[in-house]
Amino acid sequence: MASDTRDMLGRTGLTRVDKALSILLAHLGSPDPPVETVPLSLALDRVTAKAVLAPEDLPSHARSTMDGFAVQAADTFGATESMPGYLKIAGEVLMGEEPAFEIRRGSCARIATGGLLPAGADAVVMLENTIPVDETMVEIVRAVGAGTNLIARGEDIGKGCLALPAGHRLRPQDLGLLAGLGIRRVDVYGRISVGVLSTGDEIVPCTDTPPPGKIRDINQITLAGLISRAGARPNLYGIVSDQRDLFFQAVEKAAAENDIVLFSGGSSVGMRDLGEQAIASLGSILVHGVALKPGKPVIIGIAGTTPIFGLPGHPVSAMVCFDLFVTPAIRHLSGHHAGLDLPEPFVLARLARNINSAPGRRDLIRVRLHRNGQGWTAEPVLGKSGAITTLSHADGYFLIDEDSQGLTKDTEVKVILYL
Repeated sequence: MASDTRDMLGRTGLTRVDKALSILLAHLGSPDPPVETVPLSLALDRVTAKAVLAPEDLPSHARSTMDGFAVQAADTFGATESMPGYLKIAGEVLMGEEPAFEIRRGSCARIATGGLLPAGADAVVMLENTIPVDETMVEIVRAVGAGTNLIARGEDIGKGCLALPAGHRLRPQDLGLLAGLGIRRVDVYGRISVGVLSTGDEIVPCTDTPPPGKIRDINQITLAGLISRAGARPNLYGIVSDQRDLFFQAVEKAAAENDIVLFSGGSSVGMRDLGEQAIASLGSILVHGVALKPGKPVIIGIAGTTPIFGLPGHPVSAMVCFDLFVTPAIRHLSGHHAGLDLPEPFVLARLARNINSAPGRRDLIRVRLHRNGQGWTAEPVLGKSGAITTLSHADGYFLIDEDSQGLTKDTEVKVILYL
């Protein structure tokens, strides 16, 4: 903790965001998730458990990348529109078939994009650079060098080369690479499970009509979606009472059954807040209170090897803390080696108005993006942390670091996109 002085909510000195994350990751240790083999159709967003080597060359044969004529490049040297070269047409390469003929000096063959290069050919002349003479001969009006307009055998990836490293999250293009190599199944880490509890006697299911004094549960469905997006499996425990025995039992059960536990609504110190006590009873508290707005009262703890997060009850604050702390923990425990270093999708935009910030605190500002003739403009979506519309109406957010007192209108900001 930063100091022994407690604030009005009973927290010791607030921890900076980067420091809180480093403390968390230092206590997670080396991940050891189970390994399973899945078909490519089920492998999207899974994390490779082993390095994948190419079992064959890709492509397995040289192919044309243009419609035109397969040639020996030497036959085209010096060819121009004023002094064309003339080649005999030896045949046509049919799609899906291996050519039964060979290209000799002075000859060529019609070929379409993707067609297998005939033996003897080492280049393709684009159709636009040829003029037909008759069915047996064609003029070449532009020279090509060897290797032009074709992809050679193994040029995409050679047999035995690294196709994908271990700890890599599989994207659609990665699955395409594996499919092209004839790999039908891949070893991946098992999905980690994240237990989710909504706490508070004022919470009712989102399917209910709340009476006065009650509110619908927003966080459980929201957090479940974020967990799935992060590549983990949500395990929902429903709404848990603020009663000490019931709450302690629920948190203990979730910690025993999951790799990560989240509870929302119990992260402010008060008479009915048992979150800190529950974590302390199972393990230890790493961080309580972060220099962040929204999300200041987050609790980060550990029970054995299971991280436990007490997220703020306000939906916006809960989602902000999830993005900054829970997502990195999920990536780490899932074996996603590059997960913490990958850049988030973003755009650069000009700030539409002045924004103040308290020094010593990191502010996360939700924005709506507008495009104009000069690029993007970021319009802050203002509102309290209990207003879910500030997230629903936002296209992304930017950060104001702890050492800044705010930003002025027209400052260029990096807007991390909500996808």
